[in-house]
Amino acid sequence: MLALTRKRGESIIISDNIEVVILGVHGEQVKLGIIAPKHIPVHRKEIYDQIQTENKEAAEHLNVTAVKKLN
Repeated sequence: MLALTRKRGESIIISDNIEVVILGVHGEQVKLGIIAPKHIPVHRKEIYDQIQTENKEAAEHLNVTAVKKLN
């Protein structure tokens, strides 16, 4: 893990097209702004984990025969 220290108004760049800006710090909370292309999904980790779990559950109940008939 890379750990960086940033102040309000400062940012970090990820790859060539994602910028994370520190908008504010209030106690133990940090407010972030994320600038990324629209085609790159950005989620809080707990939402991302929920999406992954739901996708796995949906795949487990997938009727492959029915999907093949759609072609």
